[in-house]
Amino acid sequence: MENNYSYAEFLKAVGKNSSSLQSEKLLNDIYMDLFLNHIHRQQTMERLMELIDLSLDCRDEQTFQLYSESLKKLVEVQ
Repeated sequence: MENNYSYAEFLKAVGKNSSSLQSEKLLNDIYMDLFLNHIHRQQTMERLMELIDLSLDCRDEQTFQLYSESLKKLVEVQ
């Protein structure tokens, strides 16, 4: 699901396809991909925070460390 779109690539695609319908479709695909990535990241972060809370409630240091590191990596990529 990880697509790396750039403005230059968009301009190339629009230049090749002079149809505004095709360029609009490409833009819609880019926006949809960005939106889905955002939602996925948000849900993953929420789930990790729930798991961290649960591991704290259970006093499970090992799972706490595991989920905390996963959350930290996810936030760093952002």
